[in-house]
Amino acid sequence: MVSAGQLQVREADDSLLAEWDRYVERCPEATFFHRSGWKRVIESCFGHRTYYLYAERAGHIAGILPLVHIDSAIFGRSLKSLAFCVYGGTAASDEAARSALDRATRELGERLDVTSIEYRDLEPRAYPDATKKSGLYVTFRKSIDADPEKNMLAVPRKQRAMIRKGQKFALRSEIDADCARLHRIYAESVRNLGTPVFSRKYFEALRTTFGKDCEILVITKDEEPLAAVMSFYFRDEVLPYYGGGTHLARDFAANDFMYWEVMRRACERGYRVFDFGRSKQGTGAFDFKKNWGFPAQPLDYQYILRHGAKVPDLNPLNPKLSVFVNAWKRLPLPLANALGPHIVKYLG
Repeated sequence: MVSAGQLQVREADDSLLAEWDRYVERCPEATFFHRSGWKRVIESCFGHRTYYLYAERAGHIAGILPLVHIDSAIFGRSLKSLAFCVYGGTAASDEAARSALDRATRELGERLDVTSIEYRDLEPRAYPDATKKSGLYVTFRKSIDADPEKNMLAVPRKQRAMIRKGQKFALRSEIDADCARLHRIYAESVRNLGTPVFSRKYFEALRTTFGKDCEILVITKDEEPLAAVMSFYFRDEVLPYYGGGTHLARDFAANDFMYWEVMRRACERGYRVFDFGRSKQGTGAFDFKKNWGFPAQPLDYQYILRHGAKVPDLNPLNPKLSVFVNAWKRLPLPLANALGPHIVKYLG
């Protein structure tokens, strides 16, 4: 697509994806969300066209940039790196590769006539003439010890008491082989927040695609499921990603116990970074994660805007969406589950 001296930018086809994943494993800037499996999941579950661009020099990959093209009559046309993921953006070995991928993405955006290109980098990157969106999202990442008791003592006292509360209620953690209980609990949780739910097919696709690196943990009380979370594993990191609780979860501190169990199990298996994931500032999720003593790291997503477009603001805190959010909270759960996947596929 783009040539800069010996540096070439091309779109990866299926034959290159194994090499793509080898690059992800060795590139320090790459994240779990750069893995090629997301391409298959997003295309099969949402029907969006993906463009997995890579920069090549002397026959070797020097940088990658996964993109999802979302074309919606309501929400507009965009390229996102990476839609449905909290991190994305360019993972490159040098600035020349990063710049070449950025140029190729802008050319692709022109051909597709998108109104915005969104880079979701974990670490700050410089993109020429990009508009930065600051103050909305943060992520929480922290090193954990090999000793569970040291990790417990590192949790602030009040939050530690909530974990102990769950233990006193004799809660149990179980690994599930399928997504049935997770999806049922997650669907209830996000409906109560006024957010459309993903389909169960999507969760099953993630579990199948990422195998042992995708794990479902369910918390039970007297065999009754109270909370569940899907976690991803990458290098030495654990990322609890999709989680929720039933209406009884708070009474038994099930969510507190659940995330502790994810941490405990992970540290015992040799993982050394706990990634609590993205939250919006000023929300209950933000306060919950901060109470664990995790530092808040800003996620300043960047946008290339075209045709006079403004930075997209499709989050539930947007006052313009409050009517929709409040109405969604009142929907019967079966109806919310039926409608949700048809809407959330365009939110990305």
